[in-house]
Amino acid sequence: MTPASVTGVRGEERDDYTKEESKALRRRSVKLLGSLLSPHRGLLILTSLVIVISSLAQAAGPFLIAVAIDQGLPAIVNESDWRPAWVTVLVFIAAGIAGAVLIAWYHVLAARVSQAILLELRTRVFRQTQLLSLEFHESYTSGRIIARQTSDLETISELLESGLTELVQGMLYMVFTLVMLLILDPGSAAVLLVALVPLYLLTRWFQKRSQLRFRQTRTTSAKLIVHFVETMTGIRAVQAFRKEPRNAREFGEHVENYRVANQRVIGLFGVFDPGLILIGNVTVAAVVLIGGFRVLDGSIAVGVLLAAILYTRRFFDPIEQLAMFYNSYQSASAALEKISGVLEESPTVPEPEQPVRLAKSSGALRFEGVEFAYNPETVILPEFELDIPAGQTIALVGSTGAGKSTLAKLIARFYDPSRGRITLDGADIAHLSSADLRRAVVMVTQEAYLFSGTVSDNIALGKPDATPEEIERAARAVGAHEFITELPDGYDSSVNKRGGRLSAGQRQLVSFARAFLADPAVLILDEATASLDIPGERAVQEALQTLLSDRTAVIIAHRLSTVSIADRVLVMEHGRIVEDGAPADLIGGSGRFAQLHAAWRDSLV
Repeated sequence: MTPASVTGVRGEERDDYTKEESKALRRRSVKLLGSLLSPHRGLLILTSLVIVISSLAQAAGPFLIAVAIDQGLPAIVNESDWRPAWVTVLVFIAAGIAGAVLIAWYHVLAARVSQAILLELRTRVFRQTQLLSLEFHESYTSGRIIARQTSDLETISELLESGLTELVQGMLYMVFTLVMLLILDPGSAAVLLVALVPLYLLTRWFQKRSQLRFRQTRTTSAKLIVHFVETMTGIRAVQAFRKEPRNAREFGEHVENYRVANQRVIGLFGVFDPGLILIGNVTVAAVVLIGGFRVLDGSIAVGVLLAAILYTRRFFDPIEQLAMFYNSYQSASAALEKISGVLEESPTVPEPEQPVRLAKSSGALRFEGVEFAYNPETVILPEFELDIPAGQTIALVGSTGAGKSTLAKLIARFYDPSRGRITLDGADIAHLSSADLRRAVVMVTQEAYLFSGTVSDNIALGKPDATPEEIERAARAVGAHEFITELPDGYDSSVNKRGGRLSAGQRQLVSFARAFLADPAVLILDEATASLDIPGERAVQEALQTLLSDRTAVIIAHRLSTVSIADRVLVMEHGRIVEDGAPADLIGGSGRFAQLHAAWRDSLV
């Protein structure tokens, strides 16, 4: 059971985890890794067999050298018998060739597994970030998501592509080396076993401290990326308000924190790596010294001593590689913790287990005892009741923070009510599949987002299988056809990144055409005419009067000119409806809407 403090992405930027929290994070990472490896079980078994056999072939070298010296050479000198020497040489060459071929095969197999794992992990992260609800994305910045998909995955990629190979080869070679030395000379093996005690203590010391340090590097790296992405995304505001010096200072602080975090990691290696070399050299010296006396008194042969020295030296060779692997491992482990946290998150607006079928919607909406709060301390909608008949166009007006956009987000099911329910044609929208709900309800926001591609591609998002004629018809309906045909390639013109080739008003008209092409039963316009100029707004209003005649529409507008096309106006204050009626009736009264309308009319003079 993962503690609540580190469930999902909670506590992601901390580096002071308790022992229980660290264990929980490791379990979560191991579980994720297991799920990635399980589909490749057969290939992993084959890969394991290949590396075991190749490591065994390599470990046989010093043993064969001992045989050649202690048995082959005496046979040549004393009996002129070259067969033991030739057999040993041939076996040595065969073992070397077999080891080289198997290692090459292992690299191919390991690369196949690692690339399959990375492909699956990248796909999972992308799918998960798309499935997570709007609530998650409003708190978890895009820079952090980019960090998960780029730097964190690249760190894991480095581990799988190179570090893991070094680990497996090194560990197996060390085990086989120790086994061969035990068979060949238990006395020298005992010296090596004694050396494992300080080796274990040094490694354990490094492990505990490096885990914290590598978490700090991943955290500071993510903050660096977040700041960079936010600066580049808002570059217009940065330059408009001369924010470059401040951003440079803040970025410099993040860079400095990242430098310090990496410097601390390097400092640990400055102790760990020389420590390994020292233990290795002392152990080899002990084997040479003790073995030399044993050769003199005839306890062991010269070939055995030479093999023991080679085995001892080779035993410590992979440890330096393992130290470098541990560098990659700790960094990848910290990255995997963060990725597993994102994958552990659950949508706050889940897909229903048994969705209610919605074949064709008329667009009748109803709020029944709805209460909503973004957090327990602040209730936005208290005990909200509302009935919107099918085909009715309502306008929501009120001051900022009155709850208008929240109401729209609840209809689109970007959020679920804290209490109560919202129905569409009598069915709770929480029980509808997301596909049915998205077909029935479409929202057009103030900030029209266009994807890279052509104008036609962006309009067709509302209906991917739309014909060119249908796309043009939708553009004509909202008054976008004229400016589209004036573009260099018409409907095939590229909008550039985020629609930068078009003006704000033109982007909004394209998003209008996209929504109308989708032909939803309920259309939500969240201040969608705010970026249009007066002629553009009038053209859209004329199109809306025709296109909204057979569907339910919810219009949120600060421009009260947009309200004129509504059948009904709802004035909201503090999450409650304070006025409800036809526009003309409310204008003729003395209530809040009449005051707003009078103030707006005076502003036009």
